Amino acid sequence: MSRGPAPSAVDADVVVLGAGAAGLSLAHRLAETVPGRTVVLVEPPAGPLRPPERTWCHWTRGDDDLGPAVAASWPRLRVHGADGRAVTVDPAPLRYRMIRSADFERLVRARLAAAPGARLLRATAEEVRDTAHGAEVRCVTPDGGALRLTARHVFDSRPLPALPPARTQLLQHFRGWFVRTAAPRFDPSVADLMDFRVPQPRHGLAFGYVLPLAPDRALVEYTEFSRTPLSTEAYEAALRHYCREVLELGAFTVESAEQGVIPMTDGRFPRRAGRSVFRIGTAGGATRPATGYTFAAVQRQSRAVAAALRAGRVSVPPPHGRRSLAMDAVLLRALDTGRVDGPAFFTDLFRRVPAERLLRFLDGGTSLPEEWSVGLRTPVGPMLRTALELPFLPRRHRSTARTARTESTAPSAPTAPTAPTAPTGESHR
Repeated sequence: MSRGPAPSAVDADVVVLGAGAAGLSLAHRLAETVPGRTVVLVEPPAGPLRPPERTWCHWTRGDDDLGPAVAASWPRLRVHGADGRAVTVDPAPLRYRMIRSADFERLVRARLAAAPGARLLRATAEEVRDTAHGAEVRCVTPDGGALRLTARHVFDSRPLPALPPARTQLLQHFRGWFVRTAAPRFDPSVADLMDFRVPQPRHGLAFGYVLPLAPDRALVEYTEFSRTPLSTEAYEAALRHYCREVLELGAFTVESAEQGVIPMTDGRFPRRAGRSVFRIGTAGGATRPATGYTFAAVQRQSRAVAAALRAGRVSVPPPHGRRSLAMDAVLLRALDTGRVDGPAFFTDLFRRVPAERLLRFLDGGTSLPEEWSVGLRTPVGPMLRTALELPFLPRRHRSTARTARTESTAPSAPTAPTAPTAPTGESHR
């Protein structure tokens, strides 16, 4: 009996699966800093497995080699409390910046094309397994052909089929509109990180998020931290209320939209899936549990992996430190139980903690004394009670466990319907 043609084969030193933020970042760092190594980046072809355009935001010091992909940046940040009072901070030398995925893809692809030994391959990875001398990836090409990749090391950023068991699991779910107003309504020097002047859900918290791109253009988003995502219609209604009643934008049009779900969980994400197979990105725990931010951790991890390979070692360091994860676990549980008021908690942090220190704290870059100083400005009693009970709580799989998702659409009007979301394994932040 004929078995059909044998699959074609490609050999490489490193194979990176997935061309989202984590896959693109690691392939770029490997091609840039590990000369003499062959690197193959596998991205899914056009179809349901290929994510649409999405937005990543993070804060950073000064310029870096990702500058050409930066769509906008802001020197000042603002938080609106539920009482309507605003606190505006200058976190210098840090700046908050936005990178659109299409710009980042163009930047990294150009650098891969110029790097000897680097290759971008469009295929669907279906199976990854260890071999005697490394790992093997079995793929399907866009024309339906079989392709076998062999490598010494495989770094997999594809979304997990299910989140790991956790004591607490919330979702950060959102929908955003890229709006254009008939008159100038935005200050391009200030980004609104959290605006709690929106109706709060019965469980969890909700806030608006505004990133001005010009006096008459911005990304305006409605976000919730809760256990269950909303319907697209519910997000649309919340956005209409926020834009019209809270921001008072007047006449505006929606040029495009994006929607997503980010896991906020104290589950433990293994960074190793085999002897020669490693997980990176959200699948490897890069998403910060209490904030949903991922992009900055991905950059740190990518540089560390590249440095280890350059030194002849294989190492995927944890994206976040133990103290950061422990503090996030306490905060998630306190929010989930309602022991702390979410809007008041985050607003008070921005009012009471120096901005640069707070952002470093949220990014896991503070010292132990600095963390104590931040902790003393939180509701100490409820947080301490939560910390004492955490060791006795079991970790369970949740029926609501979902991987991060995003969608991007271009509605002709604020109420236009959109297509269902598709799994991407990438966070919005």
